[in-house]
Amino acid sequence: MSVPAPARGRRGRRAPEGPRASFRQLLPFLLEHKRTLVVVAVLSVLGAGATLAQPLVVGQVITRVQNSVPLGALVWLLVGFVVLSSLISGWQHYLLQRTGTAVVFSSRRRLIARILRLPISEFDARRTGDLVSRVGTDTTLLYAVLTQGFADAVGNTLILVGAVIAMAFIDPLLLALIVVVVGASLAVVVLLSTRIRAASAEQQQKVGELSSGVERAVGSIRTIRAAGATEREVAAVTENATAAYAAGVRIARVSAFIVPIAFVALQVSLLVVLGVGGYRVASGAIDVASLVTFVIFLFLLVQPLASAIGAITSVNQALGALGRIQEVLDLPLEADGDRAGSTPSVPDAAALAFREVHFRYPDHVVKAREAAAAEARSVLAQVHLEPAAEDDAAGVVEDDREVLRGVSFEVRRGARVALVGPSGAGKSTILSLVERFYDPTEGAILVDGVDARDLARDDLRARFGYVEQDAPTLAGTIADNLRLATPDATDADCERVLRAVNLGDVLARSPLGVDAPVGEDGVMLSGGERQRLAIARALLAAPPVLLLDESTSSLDGVNEQRMREAIDAVAAGRTLLVIAHRLSTVVDSDLIVVLDKGRVVGQGTHSELVASTPLYRDLAKHQLLV
Repeated sequence: MSVPAPARGRRGRRAPEGPRASFRQLLPFLLEHKRTLVVVAVLSVLGAGATLAQPLVVGQVITRVQNSVPLGALVWLLVGFVVLSSLISGWQHYLLQRTGTAVVFSSRRRLIARILRLPISEFDARRTGDLVSRVGTDTTLLYAVLTQGFADAVGNTLILVGAVIAMAFIDPLLLALIVVVVGASLAVVVLLSTRIRAASAEQQQKVGELSSGVERAVGSIRTIRAAGATEREVAAVTENATAAYAAGVRIARVSAFIVPIAFVALQVSLLVVLGVGGYRVASGAIDVASLVTFVIFLFLLVQPLASAIGAITSVNQALGALGRIQEVLDLPLEADGDRAGSTPSVPDAAALAFREVHFRYPDHVVKAREAAAAEARSVLAQVHLEPAAEDDAAGVVEDDREVLRGVSFEVRRGARVALVGPSGAGKSTILSLVERFYDPTEGAILVDGVDARDLARDDLRARFGYVEQDAPTLAGTIADNLRLATPDATDADCERVLRAVNLGDVLARSPLGVDAPVGEDGVMLSGGERQRLAIARALLAAPPVLLLDESTSSLDGVNEQRMREAIDAVAAGRTLLVIAHRLSTVVDSDLIVVLDKGRVVGQGTHSELVASTPLYRDLAKHQLLV
C-alpha cells in the first residue's frame, strides 16, 4: 500500500505543538556571531559614556551661567559628545541589523539541512506547509532579538546603571521614589510577558496551519476548480487566517497593557521629580543645576526602559517561535545505524529477498493518518458521499495496524518480478522498505544476500532506480529532472533516455530541448509524460535494479505498449520489481507475487496463478485475461 500524505495541509488539524524554548537555547544562535557582538558591546560602552557625559556637561553649563563664569570649551565639548554618540549609534545599528540578518540566515540554513535529512516518517506525519512556515516565518522573529532586544541591552544597561549612579549622587531620596514607581511597572510588564510568549507560540502554530492550507489549495487548484469547491476552500483557508489573526490580536491585547504602563511610569516619575525636586530646591537641599541634571538623567532612563520593555516582548515572541524551530532541530536524522558498512555481496544470492517481513507504521504516523482519514470522511459527508472500500483499506489495516504480515519472496538477478493485488495490500510499502524509507518491524530484507540494515543508505539506494506511484516532477527544466541522480549526464545522454521512453515529441515542442521548463509540479506535461520522465530519470542513472510503482497507470494503450518495449530494451542485464494494477503489463513476468491485506497469497507465473490462486484468477477475469 502507498503512504498517503496526511502532512500536506489538511484543514482543521492542529500542528504538533512543540515545547517552549528557553533563553539558553537562543544563545547558540547569538554566539555564532560573538565577534560582531563584542564590537557592538564595545561601541555600546563608548556610546553610553558619551550619552552619560552630556547631562554632566549641561549641569556645568548651568552652574557657570548662574555664576556668570565664561563657558569656555564646554559648549563644544557638549556638541562633540552629541555627535560622537550619534555616530556610534549609527554604526551600532548597522552591525545589529547585519547580525540579525545573519542569525536568520544561519537558523534557516540549519533548519533546511535538518528538514531535508529527516526520516520519511516525519514527512508522513507532518504537514508540508507547517515545515515551510518554520523555515520562513518563525526564523524571521529571531531577527528582532538582536535588532530590538538582546544586543541593544548592553549599551542601554550601561546607560541605565550610569544614570542611576549619577542620580544617586545628586539626590538619593528622589532616586528612591523613581525606583519604586519604575520597579512596580516593570514587575507588571514581566508578568504580562509570559502571556505574550504563549500567545506568540500559538500564533506561529496558526501561521503554520495557514501556510499548510494555502499550500494544499494552490497545489490542487485544478481539482478544486473542476469540483466547484473554490468557495469552500476559500472559507477553509480564511478560517486558518482568522485563527492566526485572533492569536495576533491576543498578543496585541497583552502588548496594549504594556505601552500605557510604561507611559504612566514615565509620567508619574516626572511628576514626582518636578514636585518633590521643586520642594527640595526651595528648601535648599539641592540647587537648580542639580535638579535639571537629575531630570535629564531621568529622560535618559526612558530609552533603556523602553528598550527593556520592547526586548521583553520581542524576546518572548522569538522564544515562542524558537520552540517550533528547536522542535525540528531536535528531531533525529535519517541514520544508517551501527550495523551499516561496506558489507560485500554474497555470490549467486538473489538480488532482493524478503524473509518473513512484518511492518507497521510508527505511532505518530498512524495517528496522523487516522486524523487524515477522519477528516476525509467528514469532507465526503459534507457532499453526501461514502468512502470507497479500497480507501478504507489504504488506511489502517485491522486493529493491530500491521501493514505487512510475514511477507517472503525472492527476486533473482536479471529476473522480472511483479507485485499485484488490490489497493491497500501493501505493494508500495514493500518498495518503501526496499529503499529503507522505513525498516521492517520484524524479519529481514536481503540485498545481494546482505541484510539491508548492514548497508549504508546511500550505497543501498544507489543500487535501485525507484519510480514512485505519483511520478513527482520537480519545478525546473527537463534536464533538471533527469539529472537529479546523475548531475554529470550530458545533453546527449538525456535525449537518449527520453527517446527510449517515447518522449521525443516533448523535445520537439521547444527549441530549448532538454532545457525546456516543465512548470510547477510538471504542470506543462501530461500525467503520462510525467511518469515517463520519472522512468527516464531512473534509466539515466543505470542502476542494476529498477523499482517501478504503477509506472504505466496514466498511459494510454499505444504509449503503454511503447513503454513496455522501452523497459524491455533497457531491462537487459537488469533486475525489475514492478507494481501494476494492469495485469496485461506483467503477465509475461518471471514471477508474480500476489498480495492481499499484507500477506502473500500466491506466487508463480501467470498461468500457474490462474490455476492456483482465486484472488489472482478474479483479478484476471475482471481484466479479461482469462
